[in-house]
Amino acid sequence: MRIGARATTDDPEIGLIPLIDVVLTLIIFFVVTTTFQDRSAMRVELPQAAAQSAEVPKDPLLVVIDEQGRYFVGGSEVIKRDVDSLREAIGQVAGDDRERAVTLRADARTPHQAVITAMDAIGQLGFTRLSIATVPGTDAK
Repeated sequence: MRIGARATTDDPEIGLIPLIDVVLTLIIFFVVTTTFQDRSAMRVELPQAAAQSAEVPKDPLLVVIDEQGRYFVGGSEVIKRDVDSLREAIGQVAGDDRERAVTLRADARTPHQAVITAMDAIGQLGFTRLSIATVPGTDAK
């Protein structure tokens, strides 16, 4: 009896599944550990609340938010308070002019979410010149 006499020659083989697993693990590792740069969708220029008045742009688009969070664009009230309605109202008043300056006037007691919603709608439309109206502050020394 010849039990171990048969010579079997195995062809060397590279296992692709473990190689694919390692490559995918490395890709996931690099994606998770990469530092992402925060990019703002809209440049916001805040005027300082000083005694001196800032230069007022010629014919700015005025978006007003009252104490209850109601929006007024160009003197008329926006019925719904969602982003889509506000974006549509701003788009109708502004037309195709995205270089026009936008002034956001919000009451001091306005909910923060209402201001963020207005800024989001303005940014989605492509406006890049946004200023927030303030009043001169009192110097407490």
